Amino acid sequence: MALTMLNELLIEDPSPPMLLYQVSKTAQLDTLNYQSCFMQGIFAHFPEILFIHRTYNPRDKVLYTFLVDGPQVQLEGHLARAVYFAIPAKEDAEGLAQLFQVFKKFNPAWERVCTILVDPHFLPVPTLAMEFPAAEVLPSAFHICKFLQGKFYQLSLEQPVERALLTSLQSTMCSATAGNLRKLYTLLSNCIPPAQLPELHSHWLLNDRIWLAHRWRSRSESSRYFQDLEVTTRVLSQFFGTTSSVEQGMTSLLRYMQQNSGDKASFSLGLSPQNNYVPSDVTPESPKVEQLVEARIQHSLNAICTGPAAQLCLGELAVVQKSVHLIGSGSEKVNIQILEDTHRVQPQPPASCSCYFNQAFHLPCRHILAMLSARCQVLQPDMLPAQWTAGCAASLDNILSSKWSETLDKHLAVALLTQEVGQLLQHCNQEEFERRYSTLRELADGWIGPYEQVQL
Repeated sequence: MALTMLNELLIEDPSPPMLLYQVSKTAQLDTLNYQSCFMQGIFAHFPEILFIHRTYNPRDKVLYTFLVDGPQVQLEGHLARAVYFAIPAKEDAEGLAQLFQVFKKFNPAWERVCTILVDPHFLPVPTLAMEFPAAEVLPSAFHICKFLQGKFYQLSLEQPVERALLTSLQSTMCSATAGNLRKLYTLLSNCIPPAQLPELHSHWLLNDRIWLAHRWRSRSESSRYFQDLEVTTRVLSQFFGTTSSVEQGMTSLLRYMQQNSGDKASFSLGLSPQNNYVPSDVTPESPKVEQLVEARIQHSLNAICTGPAAQLCLGELAVVQKSVHLIGSGSEKVNIQILEDTHRVQPQPPASCSCYFNQAFHLPCRHILAMLSARCQVLQPDMLPAQWTAGCAASLDNILSSKWSETLDKHLAVALLTQEVGQLLQHCNQEEFERRYSTLRELADGWIGPYEQVQL
């Protein structure tokens, strides 16, 4: 049935794309190669730099997405730079060699490929180098950035240290000069425990050849570049990486691409991208995936929570909808940042977060809702304390008065401030420590009285 749906997509195109696939003995998709005429035209115009991203699904099948890259590529919109999709039978030398050979057969411009950007843990580099002998294979700046970001979250560092590393990483990626890369390398050496430092492969930061392929971008161009790839990889994961049905995942992905192309004719007919490409704008008939997910979350809030609880949480959801959010996953915790300090989310029911809102009300905060949105999930009844479920409370005033007090307000404020001050004192040199401690000593003595020693 899924293969039938996949073939129906070809009928909808005035100029049918290239679609090759093999089915296994169990009637499941074994291999797939897909390229529309428009995608083929884009690659023919910009073949010099090829970016390869891999997306795994629960069946351990992997989707290879080829995207064009480089200074000349000025395409906007979700997956606008994607030029080829392929699923190998196996991710070994033979399977990948077949994948690359099919790509070359339908794309004569492959001979003009000069650079191929891959994730740093891409093992079949020899196969890639053999099939593209004139091209240089390099780790991509985007994949290195995502790798380091994930490692920072997984190491469960002190919050000020984690925040400093993430800020420095973001700044360096937007201005990857040799000096900035050296500063980030030094910061990693100073902040990461020596036993864990090798896991970060910080030597990548000192390989200037990697960063020459990225350094030509301005700060604003780098920011847009990373944001565009972040959205692209998230869309790939949402459609292909979350479903066990490879056929259904690819059908949904290709339909999404068709519906979200600004000019459906140019997407299908392979017109010149410089003259005929229209940036992607989502129409009311084809809302964004994010909007659909957030609508489902909003519906689940109204269905599960009391009216007052839903009112509070919808306010938090509104912040998520208007903000850029970054998510890094560990084994048991998810780290959320919404244009503010990082907070730790415990997704297991009942969900909890380290932020002020959740600690006070025990309700799903903007960080928990951002996590649900990113995972395409909705609120479940066991994620709420009993007093917030539908039918348990009458009014917002009653709940706020029962859950909030001046004592609780002061306790949370003092606890957060104490934690922050303690972490700052632990991560400074001796001279700075003495200066800050002396300041605290004077403040404490001033509050209590000059004749009483206050223990700090």
